Amino acid sequence: MKMIKNTLFSETPVKIGTESGSDNYIMAIESSCDETACSIVKNGREVIANVVASQIKTHAQFGGVIPEIAAREHMDSINIVIEEAFKQAKENAGIEPKDITAFAGTVGPGLVGCLLVGLNAAKTLALCYDKPFIGVNHLNAHLCANYLDTDLKPPFMALLVSGGHTQIIDVKSYSEQTIIGETIDDAVGEAYDKVARLIGLPYPGGPKLDKMAQEGNPKAFILPKAKVGEFDFSFSGLKTAVLRLVKSFDEQELPVKDICASFQECVSSTLVKKVKKALEMTGYKQVVIAGGVAANSEIRKKMFDLEKDGYKVFAPPMKYCTDNAAMVASCAYFNTNTFDDVNVEVFSRVK
Repeated sequence: MKMIKNTLFSETPVKIGTESGSDNYIMAIESSCDETACSIVKNGREVIANVVASQIKTHAQFGGVIPEIAAREHMDSINIVIEEAFKQAKENAGIEPKDITAFAGTVGPGLVGCLLVGLNAAKTLALCYDKPFIGVNHLNAHLCANYLDTDLKPPFMALLVSGGHTQIIDVKSYSEQTIIGETIDDAVGEAYDKVARLIGLPYPGGPKLDKMAQEGNPKAFILPKAKVGEFDFSFSGLKTAVLRLVKSFDEQELPVKDICASFQECVSSTLVKKVKKALEMTGYKQVVIAGGVAANSEIRKKMFDLEKDGYKVFAPPMKYCTDNAAMVASCAYFNTNTFDDVNVEVFSRVK
C-alpha cells in the first residue's frame, strides 16, 4: 500500500488553526456509493453530528446500485445533509461553521460520479471558510470507525470486510498500514449478495441471508474452502459450489435456511481462522473488524469469540459499519493515509 504523508497532521495529531491544546472539529462528507453522509467529529473520536441519507429503496427495484442514478441522488441530498449536520452541531455542542477546524471528503475508492459530488462539496466548504482540506481513503476510513467513542490505539490487526473488499491489515501506527492478505476474486459482501440472488432473496441480499442463516443448520452442507495464500481469500469457488447445490434441489424443496447457514459458517470460519493466524504471527493483542459486512451476526460473533483467547476485540456500532461520514472525519484527524492537496482527484480503485 502506498503511504501518503499529510503535512497538516503528524503522527500525534497537531492542533491546526487553533492554539495548542484546543479541540479540533472536522466536518467530513462521504458519497462513495449509495449513502450521502455528513458528520462533524471532535478530536477524531466524539461524534457531534451525524447525518446519512440512504438510497437503498431507490436501488432495490434494480437489484443493485445504478451509478448514474446514485450520483443524481447525491446531488439532491448533499445540501440537505450538510445543513442538517450544521444544525445538529449547533444544537448538540454549540458549534458554528466558523468553528470547524478542517473539512474532509472521501477521495476513493468508489463510484466516480458519486465521489465527485461529496468531494467537491467538501473542497468548496474548505475554500469558502478558508480552512484546510483533507482527502480520505474510504477503506482507511472504515478502519477508523473503530476509533469513534473508544480508546483504541495502534498497533492492531484489522479485518476489513465490505461489498468490494476483503483484507487483513497490519495497522502498525495511525499512518503506517500494510495489507498482508486480501481476496483474489470476490469480496465477502459481493459473495453474499450473489449467493442471496441465487436463492431468490431480494436486494440488499447480504443482511437478508444473514437473518435466514440464523434459523438454519450451519452443518447441513459442507462447502469448499479455497486454498490460496497464507492470508489471502477466494470466494468465487464457494459461490459456484452454492450454485450447484441450489440446482440439485427442486425449487419448492430448496432448503434455503440451511444453505444460508452453511454458506455463512464457511465464510465466517475462513475469515476468523486467518485473522487469528495473523495475530499469532505479529503478537498483537488487539484486533478490529470494519466495513459493511462487519454488521454480519456470525462474523461478528466469531471475531468476539477471540476474546476467549485473550485478545481485545473492537467492532463499530452497526450505524458506523455501513458508509458514513463520521469514520471519514476520524480518519482525517488521525492521519491514516490522507491527502492534503485541494486539487486531489477521485479514484475508483485502490491505488
